[in-house]
Amino acid sequence: MSSIRRLMTTTAPAPVILIRIAVGAVFLSEGIQKFLFPNELGAGRFAKIGIPAPEVMGPFVGIVEIVCGSLIILGLLTRLAAIPLINDMCVALVSTKLPILLGHGFWRFSVSKLSSYGFWSMAHEARTDFAMLLGSMFLLIVGAGAWSLDTRLAANKLQRDEKLR
Repeated sequence: MSSIRRLMTTTAPAPVILIRIAVGAVFLSEGIQKFLFPNELGAGRFAKIGIPAPEVMGPFVGIVEIVCGSLIILGLLTRLAAIPLINDMCVALVSTKLPILLGHGFWRFSVSKLSSYGFWSMAHEARTDFAMLLGSMFLLIVGAGAWSLDTRLAANKLQRDEKLR
């Protein structure tokens, strides 16, 4: 079995589409907003947080979120698309939520101004990040599900391979 076919093959049930839509739509929306509101959500925010080269990383992350979010919604190369989004969420948690947990800046990352700091404040602020991280990990593990382009393309490839035999 080829590597691509292994990436696209899934035995997950059709309702996985609900997770794909939820995860993909959030990333797609957030990626678009990095371009619509660059000072608040893109390069400007990255500079305030302490992300290196924010004028490059802001648009880069926006493009990754748009492309990978769209692929996940379509169910195309879902497992592959989930990998950069998992990385995205890990960076978001370390760069923005860990300083909230600690109550001060961490390494090169600054803490945002909130009414309180510590575990509960971090848990509140990180709820979407945790949901997107776990949703992306779920899709990496189970694949796109029965209602996806991955499943359709894998089935078509299997039929073509069987005809050649």
